[in-house]
Amino acid sequence: MLIILFLSLLVSSVVATEKDSALPRLSDTKAVEAFIDSAEVVVIGFLEGEESHGYQELVAAAKRVNSVSIAIVTEKEVWADYSLSSGTITLFRKADNHQENLSLDDAKKVETDGLVNFITINEVRYITEYNQVTAVGLFNSGVKVHLLLFANRESKEYTKLKERLAALAPQFTSKLLFVLINGAVKSNSRSLGYFGLKSKDLPRVGLYDGDSDMKWLLPEGKISTERVQEFCQSFLRGELKEVPQEGVEPKTEL
Repeated sequence: MLIILFLSLLVSSVVATEKDSALPRLSDTKAVEAFIDSAEVVVIGFLEGEESHGYQELVAAAKRVNSVSIAIVTEKEVWADYSLSSGTITLFRKADNHQENLSLDDAKKVETDGLVNFITINEVRYITEYNQVTAVGLFNSGVKVHLLLFANRESKEYTKLKERLAALAPQFTSKLLFVLINGAVKSNSRSLGYFGLKSKDLPRVGLYDGDSDMKWLLPEGKISTERVQEFCQSFLRGELKEVPQEGVEPKTEL
């Protein structure tokens, strides 16, 4: 009896382990679209199955990147809807309506660390905290205009301002990227200096146009949804280009 019970527990453990290691499967385009729409950033492996090149590494990466949902699609008819014909790991994000493809055919060796880097670098959200990793995805985006919230993480208004701008950001999808710069981080002092700011001056809101290398600060005052919204709209209407820029430093990566 004890042997039977032990074998039963062993089988249950194996089944549970296999289940935990499996990624959700999306069977058709409707399911894929629903999955993409379910979050700001998702990753889908367009792979033939669990034996495919890169599958196990994607499973391992999924366990390390808890902030992004990951699934797979094995139906090649669905792949074609996303202009894919071979094994590919794709990141979909809403902030700039972007599809970032990582072709596995081009990679002789797929490593978990590489997939984790691919996801975290390209994890651009409606409001993205700036750091050395996210900077790559931000500056590689086709959207070159950044609405910048400069704030100190330890300040009492930090969370409220972040949530306020995150709620506003979807209105400017594919037009502006909203970026949070923590003024308390020493490495971000260069970004503040580019706008003529110091940590003691925060919170402030700025706007940077990468195409023209022009920048502006929202005048001091309450950082309300309405003021920031009008600030963004003024840029899109072309009105800010008539306003004197902040700072005099030459162009540099934020």
